[in-house]
Amino acid sequence: MRQQIRLEHVISFGDAIFAFSITFMAISIQIPNLPENLTQTQLLDRLMGLSTHFEIYALSFFIIGIYWIAYHQILGHIARSHGTMIWLNLGFLFSITLISFAVDLQVDYGFYPLVFSIYALVLILAGSLLAIIWMHAKKYELIDSTLTPTAIQNITMQTILTPVVFAISIVISLVNVQIAYYFWLIIIPAKIIINKRYLY
Repeated sequence: MRQQIRLEHVISFGDAIFAFSITFMAISIQIPNLPENLTQTQLLDRLMGLSTHFEIYALSFFIIGIYWIAYHQILGHIARSHGTMIWLNLGFLFSITLISFAVDLQVDYGFYPLVFSIYALVLILAGSLLAIIWMHAKKYELIDSTLTPTAIQNITMQTILTPVVFAISIVISLVNVQIAYYFWLIIIPAKIIINKRYLY
């Protein structure tokens, strides 16, 4: 029997990718070179000019955090590895590394719906691949046999939720980009509702 990569090694590699992505994303917020003779009011104005950049970073940090939680939730319920699942996992982690690139674009050109759409598409790709990993594990009976049908439904609904929200936000961005950003926050209460609906 061909030996598969151990699941704990897959998860450890995933954690490293998440850590790298968050670190690289933080670097995208560059502090401007400030003259030494600025008054305190001028300095405050310059720093306030970074507020939009910080908002994008903070929102992106929590999105990566949501994906990290979902990643561990899913792989924590998978009992053994599978060759196809390993490659799907690599695809998902690759999409996570693209988030830092998308954030860099947002910092400079986030007011364009096209740039917002690129960012949202990266997040849709990540969410879709994570959902496919879970569906694949269900299909080939790789998940923990102790999981109840309600628990399986809970995880399934939560994995589908995020890419759907990001897809809807692309449509909203055609009307107002800022509202589209804040629409992403609906993921938090939606997850709470799903957890209450499908308790396990």
